[in-house]
Amino acid sequence: MANNLSRYLDSFKGRFNIDSAIKGSVAQELYTHLEDKRQELRENGLSEEEADEIAAQALGPPELIAQQIYEVHAQGSWREAFLAASPHLLAALLISSYYWQNILCLSATLALTAGIAIYGWRQNKSIWLFPWLGYYLLPVILAGILLISLPQSWAWVAALIYIPLALFVFVYIVKQTADRDRLYISLMLAPLLVIFSWLLALSSKGGFLAGNGQLAQVQANAPWAVASFLVLAATTIVFVRARQRWCKAIALLIPPIVILTSVAWLSGGAIGFWACLILILCLFAIVSPVWLHLKS
Repeated sequence: MANNLSRYLDSFKGRFNIDSAIKGSVAQELYTHLEDKRQELRENGLSEEEADEIAAQALGPPELIAQQIYEVHAQGSWREAFLAASPHLLAALLISSYYWQNILCLSATLALTAGIAIYGWRQNKSIWLFPWLGYYLLPVILAGILLISLPQSWAWVAALIYIPLALFVFVYIVKQTADRDRLYISLMLAPLLVIFSWLLALSSKGGFLAGNGQLAQVQANAPWAVASFLVLAATTIVFVRARQRWCKAIALLIPPIVILTSVAWLSGGAIGFWACLILILCLFAIVSPVWLHLKS
């Protein structure tokens, strides 16, 4: 294909953030349409360069075409919306029923979450997968934090072996998600913000992962945690069902606002340095993809 049309298609694909299979199919249709138009113009006596330019102009700016086609394909079904919101609803049910205190029930839930995430990853990485991936990453991150808090000999194990491995898994999944759509990073990492924020708010004097004696405080503030997960579930449904990318981006900003307000209210501002650092990192990871999209 001529260079002008190649650049046109490259520009289109760079702005068309959607499933790779759909992107390839749409790009092929666009390629066929451009080639047909180009051939028609060439038969009318135009030069190759003129035919390329007119064919591209007739189709319209690639960013506008990408936006229009995105809105056709971006809206997920109600089934996908429910599947995407299911892990948040499951977390809310687990907390409201206090089954999170049962190690067998909690382990079974984590195993189920990991199984669904792995299944979705090995299939076609549909939009419903990404919230499940957030919960899949939770044990990986928490295990590293717990290893750091252990005696020095175990902390060295975390520093030398576990943390690099966990970072590799985390970065690999985030990169694969970003290749699909940067907004999906925010959708995937949102549960981590909810869980870490909840732990911060319930820790004594802001101490992250505080020790014993916190059960009564957890039970007293469980409705806040449940409400946070319900907000996250509702936001996820809006994200999946929305057509416009700006609507999806705005929806992803709702949970951080609600959660930060809840944390500030429950903790009374008493958040320790390390807890605050973890919260800031989570916020940055979630909000930055949305900010980059709104800026562009």
